[in-house]
Amino acid sequence: MLCSRIRTALSARLDGEALPPGLTVHHLDDHLAGCRDCRRWEARARALTTALGDAIAHEDEAAPAAVEALLAGLRTGRRAG
Repeated sequence: MLCSRIRTALSARLDGEALPPGLTVHHLDDHLAGCRDCRRWEARARALTTALGDAIAHEDEAAPAAVEALLAGLRTGRRAG
């Protein structure tokens, strides 16, 4: 299965949305078990989701800069901070 399709489904799952047609949680878990790149992608996406949720929950005035730093870190494959 294509990593791009799995990552779309992982994103949906993180956002609490329904999985794309034809994909199940079992498909995702099987793919993640064998694909290191997608496991890394999921970990980064989960960290970003958590960080954004924290920034929103705290209504921090620095949130836009923090979000940009997180996104920059994802683009370069590094964790911002």
